Amino acid sequence: MARAPVLPAILCLAALALAGGADARKMVGVYELKRGDFSVKMTNWGATIMSILVPDSKGNLADVVLGMDTLAEYVNDTSYFGPLNGRVAQRMARGRFVLDGKVYHTYLNDGKNAIHGGKRGFSKVIWTVKEYAAGGDSPYITMYYRSFDGEQGFPGDLDVYATYQLTGPYELSIRTNATALNKATPVNFLQHVYLNLGGQGSGDILGHTLQLSASRYTPMDEELLPSSGRVDPVAGTSYDFRTPTPIGARIRQVMGGKVYGYDINYVIDGEGMRKVAVARDGKSGRALELWANQPAMQLYTGNFLNHTKGKGGKVYEQYGGFCLETQAYPDAVNHPEFPSVTVRPGQVYKHDMLLKFSF
Repeated sequence: MARAPVLPAILCLAALALAGGADARKMVGVYELKRGDFSVKMTNWGATIMSILVPDSKGNLADVVLGMDTLAEYVNDTSYFGPLNGRVAQRMARGRFVLDGKVYHTYLNDGKNAIHGGKRGFSKVIWTVKEYAAGGDSPYITMYYRSFDGEQGFPGDLDVYATYQLTGPYELSIRTNATALNKATPVNFLQHVYLNLGGQGSGDILGHTLQLSASRYTPMDEELLPSSGRVDPVAGTSYDFRTPTPIGARIRQVMGGKVYGYDINYVIDGEGMRKVAVARDGKSGRALELWANQPAMQLYTGNFLNHTKGKGGKVYEQYGGFCLETQAYPDAVNHPEFPSVTVRPGQVYKHDMLLKFSF
């Protein structure tokens, strides 16, 4: 398996000039957090998780994150392999919203709609590394990004911090916060990591079992927007994962837009930091328990992977990975019946996640 370079090898990519502006002169690096045989590699390009190395029940290590070999490939990525998406992640109908009586238009990058913050959302910028401790009992990295007023059409300056830390044996904590400095603005982040607990490139994830702490979901239309504004019970539907169920058990009964597969938002039961999901691969014995403090979570089953070039010569086909994207309700800016995502000057948005791996 090909492995990405680790600091102190810091690379400056000519391809970053495509991003434009002063950011093109910044340095992009690959950073490793390591605790025993558990390791996470990241880059400050898009605050992207590049790999997570975890043993299986027999002690064999494998990378359970889908991705690419080189930083240049991440710069040109269109599948959102691993980054932190914002300022407003998920789809926004027609790329517009009204806030305090003013209409805002954002960059359209998903047909007639906006997705994941626009063409140059947080996944397509260089973050500043503020702190980095590679080893020890609790290695971590903190990254910072100043999103400027008018960026991709969003109002106000926004200070954003993201900290990734190995807080326990086989535990990755992700803590993000954002402060609105001078204007009210919508904010919704998500970490778009594709997982395959059998190891990246090992085949599909249809045999993984999944359990979600979610008794409701928001139905989506063909554009993958919650246009009806409904919140429906999962009981009696193919979206019911309240008990451990193979991901592939009913996948041919659901449509993620115009293809078979899950691309659906769940309303997570309860409030505060709580268990959201448990996924397990019976063959390797690896399992993941996900905790978060957000009201919702998007389940995506890699429906649009199609002979996609991956790491180490691997090729990803449909259902080659799944994403558990904790978040606010999608398109909440256009649905007053959904919980608000507006952050006003001086207020702080906080999004915390905890990934607990076992084997």
